[in-house]
Amino acid sequence: MKKLYTLAIISGLLLFACSPKEEAIKEPAVTYLSSWNDGATKRAIMDFVTKTTTEGSADFIPVADRIATFDNDGNLWAEQPVYFQLLFAIDQIKTMAPEHPEWKNEQPYKALLEGDIKAALAGGEKALLQIVMTTHGGMSNDEFAASVKNWIDTATHPKTGKHYNEMIYQPMVELLEYLRAHDFKTFIVSGGGVDFMRVWVEEAYGIPPYQVVGSSNKARFEVAEDGSTSVVKLQELNFIDDKEGKPVGIYQHIGQRPVFASGNSDGDYQMLQWTTTAKGYPRFGLLLHHTDAEREWAYDRESHIGQLNKGLDDAQKFGWTVIDMKNDWKKVFPFDE
Repeated sequence: MKKLYTLAIISGLLLFACSPKEEAIKEPAVTYLSSWNDGATKRAIMDFVTKTTTEGSADFIPVADRIATFDNDGNLWAEQPVYFQLLFAIDQIKTMAPEHPEWKNEQPYKALLEGDIKAALAGGEKALLQIVMTTHGGMSNDEFAASVKNWIDTATHPKTGKHYNEMIYQPMVELLEYLRAHDFKTFIVSGGGVDFMRVWVEEAYGIPPYQVVGSSNKARFEVAEDGSTSVVKLQELNFIDDKEGKPVGIYQHIGQRPVFASGNSDGDYQMLQWTTTAKGYPRFGLLLHHTDAEREWAYDRESHIGQLNKGLDDAQKFGWTVIDMKNDWKKVFPFDE
């Protein structure tokens, strides 16, 4: 009897001692996509990730092949009233103007210095290219990076008053984190300048510079008389990473097709098409539809930038999931209430 009593006491003490400890070491469940409303869009994303990352699943994708590509402008950060990189170029023209008095009478610089962006861009692609080449070339890569960083740190959006790298989409940042938590490698594939984005995207999205594909200038390596070296950006176009260029950029930079692609405009159509028409693994195409005029902007088919026309028409055909910003997102920007 005494032995049984002693065993009972010992068992009770063990239960008392162990239970709280076991409870204490349990880690809380990680919550993903908390800025997304529950619904078909969120469920489609999570179902895809679950089935492709669960060992033993018929749809399992090995870690080495979990490549996800994301457009930047209008997909990871805002793009209205004009592309932010263009606003950077305009500010650079104003900064450079004292060294170029001839610009007071020379278009498109004259219009930009007078604050007439519409008139400056009336020259079409030629004028835009001239503005970009003037502000993005003729300097070392380090000098250009410093100018971008200074602009990101100081310039503010005309509507929100926020720094441009604050105008990132919180739900998309969470999606990037969710994919990486399941061993997807996330890349930016954008029509924007690769050198412009590489300066700030790691802090904003957690994507390192070497996982950014974008448009670029030609460049050359130089050795100065003192032996110092630099890469100089030339005022000459190298590659446009938009529309048909996106699959080419992915192929040349990444070397394999994504299994997940995300964009917001017809400039991303070919990237999603190339991704989702491949055989083998399951594939996921995601389109962001700007439907929220109150918290952001509402635009699609007739927009002067970020036009989404063919993508909306063919989303069902290719099985792409379309995000309805107004209904699918609890919040848009990190600073939203």
